[in-house]
Amino acid sequence: MASRKRETGKDQTPDLPPGQRIGPDGHLLLGGCDALGLAKEFGTPLYVVDEDVLRGRCREYAQAARRHYPARPGVLPAYAGKAFLNLAMARLIEQEGLALDVVSGGELQTALIAGFPPELIIFHGNNKTPDELRLGLEARVGRFVVESLEELELIEELAPRRRSAARPKVLLRVTPGVQAHTHHHVATGVEDTKFGFTLRQGIAIEAARRAAASRRVALVGFAAHIGSQILEVEPARLAATRMMEFAAEVRDKTGFTASELDLGGGLGVRYTSADDPPTADDYIGASATTVRAEAKRLNLPLPRLIFEMGRHIVAEAGTTLYTVGGVKRIPGIRTYASVDGGMTDNPRLALYGAVYAAIVADRANRAATRVYAIAGRNCESGDMLIWRAKLPPLKAGDTLAVLCTGAYNYSMASHYNRVPNPAVVMVKDGRAEVIVRRETLVDIIANDVIPSRMAASEVEAASGRGS
Repeated sequence: MASRKRETGKDQTPDLPPGQRIGPDGHLLLGGCDALGLAKEFGTPLYVVDEDVLRGRCREYAQAARRHYPARPGVLPAYAGKAFLNLAMARLIEQEGLALDVVSGGELQTALIAGFPPELIIFHGNNKTPDELRLGLEARVGRFVVESLEELELIEELAPRRRSAARPKVLLRVTPGVQAHTHHHVATGVEDTKFGFTLRQGIAIEAARRAAASRRVALVGFAAHIGSQILEVEPARLAATRMMEFAAEVRDKTGFTASELDLGGGLGVRYTSADDPPTADDYIGASATTVRAEAKRLNLPLPRLIFEMGRHIVAEAGTTLYTVGGVKRIPGIRTYASVDGGMTDNPRLALYGAVYAAIVADRANRAATRVYAIAGRNCESGDMLIWRAKLPPLKAGDTLAVLCTGAYNYSMASHYNRVPNPAVVMVKDGRAEVIVRRETLVDIIANDVIPSRMAASEVEAASGRGS
Protein backbone atom coordinates (compact mmCIF):
# COMPACT_ATOMS: atom_id res chain seq x y z
CA MET A 1 0.00 0.00 0.00
CA ALA A 2 1.27 3.35 -1.06
CA SER A 3 2.29 5.16 2.08
CA ARG A 4 3.16 2.02 4.03
CA LYS A 5 5.59 0.49 1.56
CA ARG A 6 9.29 0.38 2.20
CA GLU A 7 10.97 1.26 -1.10
CA THR A 8 14.01 -0.96 -1.23
CA GLY A 9 14.54 -1.54 -4.93
CA LYS A 10 12.69 -3.08 -7.82
CA ASP A 11 10.39 -5.16 -5.63
CA GLN A 12 9.27 -4.42 -2.11
CA THR A 13 7.28 -5.92 0.74
CA PRO A 14 4.33 -3.74 1.78
CA ASP A 15 3.40 -3.35 5.42
CA LEU A 16 -0.03 -4.90 4.92
CA PRO A 17 -3.10 -4.74 7.17
CA PRO A 18 -4.07 -7.87 9.14
CA GLY A 19 -5.18 -10.85 7.07
CA GLN A 20 -3.47 -9.72 3.88
CA ARG A 21 -0.38 -11.15 2.20
CA ILE A 22 1.29 -11.30 -1.17
CA GLY A 23 1.38 -14.55 -3.12
CA PRO A 24 4.42 -15.87 -4.97
CA ASP A 25 3.03 -14.40 -8.21
CA GLY A 26 2.90 -10.91 -6.67
CA HIS A 27 -0.88 -10.94 -6.31
CA LEU A 28 -2.56 -9.48 -3.24
CA LEU A 29 -4.37 -12.12 -1.18
CA LEU A 30 -7.35 -11.18 1.00
CA GLY A 31 -8.38 -13.87 3.46
CA GLY A 32 -6.53 -16.34 1.24
CA CYS A 33 -8.41 -15.19 -1.90
CA ASP A 34 -6.62 -13.68 -4.89
CA ALA A 35 -7.82 -10.07 -5.15
CA LEU A 36 -7.59 -10.22 -8.94
CA GLY A 37 -9.75 -13.34 -8.96
CA LEU A 38 -12.31 -11.69 -6.69
CA ALA A 39 -12.57 -8.74 -9.05
CA LYS A 40 -13.08 -11.02 -12.03
CA GLU A 41 -15.64 -13.24 -10.30
CA PHE A 42 -17.75 -10.62 -8.52
CA GLY A 43 -17.02 -7.44 -10.50
CA THR A 44 -15.92 -4.04 -9.28
CA PRO A 45 -16.28 -1.90 -7.31
CA LEU A 46 -16.30 -4.62 -4.68
CA TYR A 47 -16.18 -4.45 -0.91
CA VAL A 48 -14.19 -7.36 0.54
CA VAL A 49 -14.40 -8.15 4.27
CA ASP A 50 -12.10 -10.62 6.03
CA GLU A 51 -14.04 -12.75 8.52
CA ASP A 52 -11.01 -13.88 10.53
CA VAL A 53 -9.83 -10.30 11.02
CA LEU A 54 -13.30 -9.30 12.23
CA ARG A 55 -13.46 -12.13 14.72
CA GLY A 56 -9.91 -11.49 15.89
CA ARG A 57 -10.69 -7.84 16.59
CA CYS A 58 -13.89 -8.73 18.45
CA ARG A 59 -11.94 -11.10 20.68
CA GLU A 60 -9.08 -8.67 21.22
CA TYR A 61 -11.58 -6.05 22.33
CA ALA A 62 -13.58 -8.38 24.60
CA GLN A 63 -10.41 -9.76 26.19
CA ALA A 64 -9.14 -6.25 26.92
CA ALA A 65 -12.43 -5.40 28.60
CA ARG A 66 -12.23 -8.48 30.83
CA ARG A 67 -8.55 -7.95 31.58
CA HIS A 68 -8.90 -4.46 33.00
CA TYR A 69 -12.12 -4.57 34.99
CA PRO A 70 -13.64 -6.84 37.65
CA ALA A 71 -16.03 -9.54 36.43
CA ARG A 72 -18.62 -7.94 38.68
CA PRO A 73 -20.02 -5.48 37.77
CA GLY A 74 -18.21 -6.33 34.53
CA VAL A 75 -17.93 -4.85 31.06
CA LEU A 76 -20.44 -5.11 28.21
CA PRO A 77 -18.39 -4.85 25.00
CA ALA A 78 -20.58 -3.65 22.13
CA TYR A 79 -20.12 -3.22 18.40
CA ALA A 80 -21.14 0.13 16.87
CA GLY A 81 -23.26 -0.99 13.95
CA LYS A 82 -23.11 2.36 12.16
CA ALA A 83 -19.59 1.49 11.01
CA PHE A 84 -20.77 -1.52 8.95
CA LEU A 85 -23.94 -3.53 9.40
CA ASN A 86 -25.87 -6.14 7.48
CA LEU A 87 -27.41 -9.50 8.37
CA ALA A 88 -24.11 -11.41 8.22
CA MET A 89 -22.31 -8.84 10.37
CA ALA A 90 -25.07 -8.89 12.98
CA ARG A 91 -24.85 -12.68 13.12
CA LEU A 92 -21.05 -12.58 13.50
CA ILE A 93 -21.27 -10.04 16.34
CA GLU A 94 -23.79 -12.25 18.12
CA GLN A 95 -21.55 -15.30 17.72
CA GLU A 96 -18.65 -13.38 19.22
CA GLY A 97 -20.73 -12.49 22.29
CA LEU A 98 -20.80 -8.71 21.83
CA ALA A 99 -23.72 -6.36 22.33
CA LEU A 100 -24.82 -4.17 19.43
CA ASP A 101 -25.22 -0.39 19.25
CA VAL A 102 -27.80 0.77 16.70
CA VAL A 103 -28.78 4.32 15.76
CA SER A 104 -31.85 3.93 13.53
CA GLY A 105 -34.89 1.83 12.85
CA GLY A 106 -33.10 0.37 9.84
CA GLU A 107 -30.15 -0.82 11.89
CA LEU A 108 -32.48 -2.13 14.59
CA GLN A 109 -34.61 -4.03 12.08
CA THR A 110 -31.47 -5.54 10.52
CA ALA A 111 -30.39 -6.81 13.93
CA LEU A 112 -33.82 -8.22 14.75
CA ILE A 113 -34.18 -10.02 11.41
CA ALA A 114 -30.71 -11.49 11.92
CA GLY A 115 -31.96 -12.92 15.23
CA PHE A 116 -29.77 -10.70 17.39
CA PRO A 117 -30.82 -10.83 21.08
CA PRO A 118 -32.80 -7.61 21.69
CA GLU A 119 -31.69 -7.45 25.31
CA LEU A 120 -28.14 -6.88 24.03
CA ILE A 121 -29.12 -3.98 21.77
CA ILE A 122 -28.31 -0.40 22.76
CA PHE A 123 -30.45 2.09 20.86
CA HIS A 124 -28.67 5.40 20.22
CA GLY A 125 -29.69 8.38 18.08
CA ASN A 126 -30.19 12.05 18.84
CA ASN A 127 -33.66 12.27 17.23
CA LYS A 128 -35.33 8.88 17.18
CA THR A 129 -38.75 8.96 15.55
CA PRO A 130 -41.89 7.71 17.32
CA ASP A 131 -42.01 4.73 14.96
CA GLU A 132 -38.38 3.85 15.77
CA LEU A 133 -39.06 4.09 19.50
CA ARG A 134 -42.16 1.91 19.13
CA LEU A 135 -40.08 -0.69 17.29
CA GLY A 136 -37.49 -0.64 20.06
CA LEU A 137 -40.09 -0.86 22.80
CA GLU A 138 -41.95 -3.71 21.11
CA ALA A 139 -38.67 -5.58 20.62
CA ARG A 140 -37.70 -4.86 24.27
CA VAL A 141 -34.23 -3.63 23.44
CA GLY A 142 -31.81 -3.63 26.33
CA ARG A 143 -31.21 0.11 26.62
CA PHE A 144 -32.30 3.39 25.09
CA VAL A 145 -29.70 6.16 25.11
CA VAL A 146 -31.76 9.32 25.67
CA GLU A 147 -30.45 12.65 24.35
CA SER A 148 -33.25 15.13 25.09
CA LEU A 149 -36.13 15.68 27.47
CA GLU A 150 -38.49 15.46 24.49
CA GLU A 151 -37.23 11.95 23.78
CA LEU A 152 -37.59 10.97 27.42
CA GLU A 153 -41.18 12.17 27.43
CA LEU A 154 -41.93 10.34 24.19
CA ILE A 155 -40.58 7.05 25.55
CA GLU A 156 -42.70 7.55 28.67
CA GLU A 157 -45.74 8.14 26.51
CA LEU A 158 -45.11 5.11 24.28
CA ALA A 159 -43.93 2.64 26.93
CA PRO A 160 -46.33 -0.25 27.68
CA ARG A 161 -48.69 0.57 30.53
CA ARG A 162 -49.29 -2.99 31.68
CA ARG A 163 -48.33 -3.56 35.28
CA SER A 164 -46.44 -6.69 34.24
CA ALA A 165 -44.37 -4.81 31.64
CA ALA A 166 -40.81 -4.03 32.66
CA ARG A 167 -39.89 -0.37 32.48
CA PRO A 168 -37.53 0.33 29.55
CA LYS A 169 -33.97 0.97 30.67
CA VAL A 170 -32.45 4.30 29.70
CA LEU A 171 -29.02 5.89 29.77
CA LEU A 172 -28.73 9.67 29.53
CA ARG A 173 -26.13 10.86 27.04
CA VAL A 174 -23.92 13.61 28.40
CA THR A 175 -21.37 15.74 26.54
CA PRO A 176 -18.33 15.73 28.82
CA GLY A 177 -16.54 18.65 27.12
CA VAL A 178 -13.53 16.57 26.04
CA GLN A 179 -11.61 17.43 22.87
CA ALA A 180 -10.56 14.19 21.16
CA HIS A 181 -8.15 15.83 18.65
CA THR A 182 -9.92 14.43 15.63
CA HIS A 183 -11.76 15.96 12.66
CA HIS A 184 -14.40 18.40 13.89
CA HIS A 185 -17.13 16.51 12.01
CA VAL A 186 -16.53 13.40 14.13
CA ALA A 187 -15.74 15.10 17.45
CA THR A 188 -18.86 14.46 19.52
CA GLY A 189 -17.75 15.02 23.11
CA VAL A 190 -17.30 18.79 22.96
CA GLU A 191 -19.98 21.14 24.28
CA ASP A 192 -20.97 22.57 20.90
CA THR A 193 -22.58 19.45 19.44
CA LYS A 194 -26.06 18.21 18.61
CA PHE A 195 -25.57 15.17 20.84
CA GLY A 196 -26.65 14.74 24.44
CA PHE A 197 -27.14 16.92 27.50
CA THR A 198 -24.61 19.63 28.24
CA LEU A 199 -22.97 19.84 31.65
CA ARG A 200 -23.35 23.61 31.57
CA GLN A 201 -25.76 25.40 33.92
CA GLY A 202 -26.89 22.17 35.56
CA ILE A 203 -28.80 21.00 32.46
CA ALA A 204 -27.54 17.40 32.58
CA ILE A 205 -28.13 17.25 36.34
CA GLU A 206 -31.75 18.32 35.91
CA ALA A 207 -32.24 15.75 33.15
CA ALA A 208 -30.90 13.07 35.49
CA ARG A 209 -33.23 14.24 38.26
CA ARG A 210 -36.18 14.10 35.88
CA ALA A 211 -35.32 10.63 34.54
CA ALA A 212 -34.61 9.17 37.98
CA ALA A 213 -38.03 10.30 39.20
CA SER A 214 -39.89 8.78 36.25
CA ARG A 215 -42.36 5.97 36.86
CA ARG A 216 -42.37 4.97 33.18
CA VAL A 217 -38.64 4.39 32.53
CA ALA A 218 -35.76 3.01 34.57
CA LEU A 219 -32.71 5.24 34.56
CA VAL A 220 -29.66 2.98 34.90
CA GLY A 221 -26.78 5.33 34.14
CA PHE A 222 -25.06 7.68 31.74
CA ALA A 223 -23.39 7.58 28.34
CA ALA A 224 -20.74 9.63 26.56
CA HIS A 225 -18.90 9.45 23.25
CA ILE A 226 -16.05 11.83 22.52
CA GLY A 227 -15.40 11.19 18.82
CA SER A 228 -13.92 8.87 16.22
CA GLN A 229 -10.46 7.92 14.92
CA ILE A 230 -8.91 8.75 18.31
CA LEU A 231 -5.17 8.11 18.26
CA GLU A 232 -4.26 8.66 21.92
CA VAL A 233 -5.48 7.46 25.30
CA GLU A 234 -5.50 10.73 27.25
CA PRO A 235 -8.94 11.85 26.00
CA ALA A 236 -10.36 8.50 27.15
CA ARG A 237 -8.94 9.02 30.63
CA LEU A 238 -10.30 12.55 30.80
CA ALA A 239 -13.75 11.48 29.63
CA ALA A 240 -13.87 8.69 32.21
CA THR A 241 -12.89 11.16 34.95
CA ARG A 242 -15.52 13.71 33.90
CA MET A 243 -18.26 11.09 33.72
CA MET A 244 -17.45 9.65 37.13
CA GLU A 245 -17.42 13.14 38.62
CA PHE A 246 -20.80 13.77 37.00
CA ALA A 247 -22.13 10.49 38.42
CA ALA A 248 -20.97 11.56 41.87
CA GLU A 249 -22.63 14.97 41.49
CA VAL A 250 -25.90 13.32 40.44
CA ARG A 251 -25.76 11.04 43.48
CA ASP A 252 -25.08 13.93 45.83
CA LYS A 253 -27.82 16.17 44.40
CA THR A 254 -30.54 13.66 43.54
CA GLY A 255 -29.81 10.47 45.45
CA PHE A 256 -29.58 8.43 42.22
CA THR A 257 -26.53 6.15 41.86
CA ALA A 258 -25.64 5.00 38.38
CA SER A 259 -25.18 1.26 37.88
CA GLU A 260 -23.94 1.58 34.28
CA LEU A 261 -21.54 3.87 32.47
CA ASP A 262 -21.26 3.83 28.68
CA LEU A 263 -17.94 5.37 27.60
CA GLY A 264 -18.53 4.99 23.85
CA GLY A 265 -15.80 3.99 21.45
CA GLY A 266 -13.85 5.93 18.84
CA LEU A 267 -10.52 4.07 18.94
CA GLY A 268 -8.63 4.87 15.75
CA VAL A 269 -6.96 2.57 13.26
CA ARG A 270 -3.94 2.68 10.98
CA TYR A 271 -5.13 3.98 7.63
CA THR A 272 -1.56 4.90 6.63
CA SER A 273 1.90 4.81 8.19
CA ALA A 274 1.22 8.29 9.61
CA ASP A 275 -1.33 6.80 12.03
CA ASP A 276 -0.12 5.24 15.27
CA PRO A 277 -3.24 4.30 17.28
CA PRO A 278 -3.15 2.72 20.73
CA THR A 279 -4.21 -0.89 21.03
CA ALA A 280 -7.62 -1.88 22.34
CA ASP A 281 -5.84 -3.05 25.47
CA ASP A 282 -4.22 0.37 25.95
CA TYR A 283 -7.38 2.35 25.25
CA ILE A 284 -9.81 0.28 27.31
CA GLY A 285 -7.22 -0.19 30.02
CA ALA A 286 -6.81 3.58 30.39
CA SER A 287 -10.58 4.09 30.71
CA ALA A 288 -11.20 1.17 33.05
CA THR A 289 -8.26 2.01 35.31
CA THR A 290 -9.49 5.60 35.56
CA VAL A 291 -13.01 4.51 36.47
CA ARG A 292 -11.69 2.25 39.22
CA ALA A 293 -9.54 5.03 40.67
CA GLU A 294 -12.32 7.59 40.47
CA ALA A 295 -14.84 5.23 42.08
CA LYS A 296 -12.53 4.88 45.03
CA ARG A 297 -11.82 8.63 45.25
CA LEU A 298 -15.48 9.60 44.96
CA ASN A 299 -16.82 6.76 47.12
CA LEU A 300 -18.96 5.40 44.27
CA PRO A 301 -19.76 1.76 43.59
CA LEU A 302 -18.14 0.48 40.42
CA PRO A 303 -20.60 0.77 37.53
CA ARG A 304 -20.93 -1.79 34.78
CA LEU A 305 -18.95 -0.39 31.86
CA ILE A 306 -20.02 -0.34 28.22
CA PHE A 307 -17.65 0.31 25.32
CA GLU A 308 -18.85 0.60 21.73
CA MET A 309 -16.10 -0.04 19.18
CA GLY A 310 -16.94 0.11 15.47
CA ARG A 311 -14.04 1.33 13.36
CA HIS A 312 -11.50 -0.61 15.44
CA ILE A 313 -13.29 -3.88 14.71
CA VAL A 314 -14.12 -3.53 11.04
CA ALA A 315 -11.94 -0.89 9.31
CA GLU A 316 -8.80 -2.92 8.65
CA ALA A 317 -10.86 -6.01 7.82
CA GLY A 318 -12.19 -4.26 4.71
CA THR A 319 -10.68 -3.63 1.28
CA THR A 320 -12.36 -2.12 -1.78
CA LEU A 321 -11.43 -3.32 -5.27
CA TYR A 322 -11.75 -1.04 -8.29
CA THR A 323 -10.96 -1.24 -12.00
CA VAL A 324 -8.78 1.51 -13.45
CA GLY A 325 -10.18 3.32 -16.48
CA GLY A 326 -8.50 6.35 -17.99
CA VAL A 327 -5.13 7.77 -16.94
CA LYS A 328 -4.81 11.53 -17.48
CA ARG A 329 -1.39 13.19 -17.29
CA ILE A 330 -1.16 16.95 -16.78
CA PRO A 331 2.56 17.74 -17.25
CA GLY A 332 4.04 19.53 -14.28
CA ILE A 333 0.84 19.29 -12.25
CA ARG A 334 -0.63 15.84 -11.61
CA THR A 335 -1.54 12.44 -13.07
CA TYR A 336 -5.10 11.25 -12.52
CA ALA A 337 -6.13 7.61 -12.62
CA SER A 338 -9.90 7.19 -12.70
CA VAL A 339 -11.62 4.14 -11.24
CA ASP A 340 -15.14 2.73 -11.52
CA GLY A 341 -16.18 3.82 -8.02
CA GLY A 342 -15.67 6.91 -5.92
CA MET A 343 -17.57 9.04 -3.44
CA THR A 344 -20.71 6.93 -3.96
CA ASP A 345 -18.99 3.96 -2.28
CA ASN A 346 -16.51 5.93 -0.16
CA PRO A 347 -17.41 9.55 0.71
CA ARG A 348 -14.90 9.88 3.53
CA LEU A 349 -12.29 11.92 1.69
CA ALA A 350 -14.99 14.38 0.62
CA LEU A 351 -16.46 14.51 4.14
CA TYR A 352 -13.38 14.44 6.36
CA GLY A 353 -10.32 14.63 4.13
CA ALA A 354 -9.67 10.97 4.97
CA VAL A 355 -6.39 9.51 3.71
CA TYR A 356 -6.08 6.00 2.26
CA ALA A 357 -3.41 3.82 0.72
CA ALA A 358 -3.65 1.50 -2.26
CA ILE A 359 -2.03 -1.49 -3.98
CA VAL A 360 -2.18 -2.75 -7.56
CA ALA A 361 -3.70 -6.19 -7.05
CA ASP A 362 -1.47 -8.15 -9.47
CA ARG A 363 1.75 -6.19 -8.79
CA ALA A 364 1.52 -5.86 -5.04
CA ASN A 365 5.27 -6.25 -4.51
CA ARG A 366 6.41 -3.90 -7.27
CA ALA A 367 8.18 -0.67 -6.38
CA ALA A 368 6.00 2.42 -6.15
CA THR A 369 7.69 4.67 -8.73
CA ARG A 370 4.86 7.02 -9.67
CA VAL A 371 2.34 9.22 -7.90
CA TYR A 372 -1.30 9.18 -8.94
CA ALA A 373 -4.42 11.03 -7.87
CA ILE A 374 -7.07 8.31 -7.70
CA ALA A 375 -10.27 9.87 -9.04
CA GLY A 376 -13.83 8.60 -8.81
CA ARG A 377 -16.31 8.26 -11.65
CA ASN A 378 -18.94 10.63 -10.29
CA CYS A 379 -19.72 14.05 -11.73
CA GLU A 380 -18.04 16.09 -8.98
CA SER A 381 -14.59 17.67 -8.97
CA GLY A 382 -14.32 16.64 -5.34
CA ASP A 383 -14.94 12.97 -6.15
CA MET A 384 -11.50 11.70 -5.17
CA LEU A 385 -10.39 8.62 -3.27
CA ILE A 386 -6.66 9.34 -2.79
CA TRP A 387 -4.81 12.52 -3.72
CA ARG A 388 -1.29 11.06 -3.61
CA ALA A 389 -1.01 7.33 -4.14
CA LYS A 390 2.49 5.98 -4.76
CA LEU A 391 2.09 3.03 -7.11
CA PRO A 392 3.75 1.12 -9.93
CA PRO A 393 2.80 2.44 -13.39
CA LEU A 394 -0.96 2.07 -13.93
CA LYS A 395 -2.85 1.14 -17.07
CA ALA A 396 -6.49 0.78 -17.97
CA GLY A 397 -7.93 -2.49 -16.70
CA ASP A 398 -5.71 -2.74 -13.62
CA THR A 399 -7.39 -3.84 -10.38
CA LEU A 400 -6.68 -1.35 -7.60
CA ALA A 401 -7.13 -2.32 -3.96
CA VAL A 402 -7.84 0.56 -1.56
CA LEU A 403 -7.05 -0.62 1.95
CA CYS A 404 -8.70 -0.18 5.33
CA THR A 405 -12.17 0.57 3.94
CA GLY A 406 -14.28 -1.62 6.23
CA ALA A 407 -15.68 1.25 8.31
CA TYR A 408 -18.02 3.96 7.05
CA ASN A 409 -17.69 3.06 3.37
CA TYR A 410 -20.50 0.57 2.71
CA SER A 411 -22.56 2.20 5.46
CA MET A 412 -22.24 5.69 3.92
CA ALA A 413 -22.65 4.64 0.29
CA SER A 414 -25.08 6.73 -1.75
CA HIS A 415 -26.94 6.68 -5.07
CA TYR A 416 -25.52 9.94 -6.35
CA ASN A 417 -25.62 9.93 -10.17
CA ARG A 418 -27.95 6.93 -9.73
CA VAL A 419 -24.94 4.67 -9.36
CA PRO A 420 -25.80 1.21 -7.93
CA ASN A 421 -24.12 0.19 -4.70
CA PRO A 422 -21.35 -2.45 -4.89
CA ALA A 423 -21.60 -6.01 -3.67
CA VAL A 424 -19.98 -7.10 -0.41
CA VAL A 425 -18.16 -10.42 -0.13
CA MET A 426 -16.82 -12.04 3.01
CA VAL A 427 -13.59 -14.01 2.67
CA LYS A 428 -12.18 -16.76 4.86
CA ASP A 429 -9.59 -19.48 4.21
CA GLY A 430 -9.55 -18.86 0.47
CA ARG A 431 -13.33 -18.90 0.11
CA ALA A 432 -15.50 -15.91 -0.79
CA GLU A 433 -19.25 -15.57 -0.29
CA VAL A 434 -21.58 -12.69 -1.13
CA ILE A 435 -23.15 -11.13 1.97
CA VAL A 436 -24.72 -8.15 0.14
CA ARG A 437 -25.76 -8.50 -3.49
CA ARG A 438 -24.68 -5.92 -6.03
CA GLU A 439 -27.45 -3.48 -6.88
CA THR A 440 -28.66 -3.36 -10.46
CA LEU A 441 -29.95 -0.52 -12.61
CA VAL A 442 -33.41 -1.98 -12.05
CA ASP A 443 -32.92 -1.69 -8.27
CA ILE A 444 -32.09 1.99 -8.65
CA ILE A 445 -35.54 2.82 -10.05
CA ALA A 446 -37.50 0.20 -8.09
CA ASN A 447 -39.15 2.77 -5.81
CA ASP A 448 -39.74 5.47 -8.43
CA VAL A 449 -43.36 6.34 -9.19
CA ILE A 450 -44.67 8.48 -12.05
CA PRO A 451 -47.72 10.57 -10.99
CA SER A 452 -50.95 9.56 -12.70
CA ARG A 453 -51.26 13.00 -14.30
CA MET A 454 -48.00 12.26 -16.13
CA ALA A 455 -49.17 8.97 -17.59
CA ALA A 456 -47.61 8.18 -20.98
CA SER A 457 -50.73 8.99 -23.02
CA GLU A 458 -51.12 12.42 -21.41
CA VAL A 459 -47.45 13.25 -21.82
CA GLU A 460 -47.55 12.27 -25.49
CA ALA A 461 -50.71 14.34 -26.06
CA ALA A 462 -49.19 17.37 -24.39
CA SER A 463 -46.12 17.12 -26.58
CA GLY A 464 -48.14 16.79 -29.77
CA ARG A 465 -47.14 13.16 -30.34
CA GLY A 466 -50.52 11.68 -29.42
CA SER A 467 -52.71 10.15 -32.09
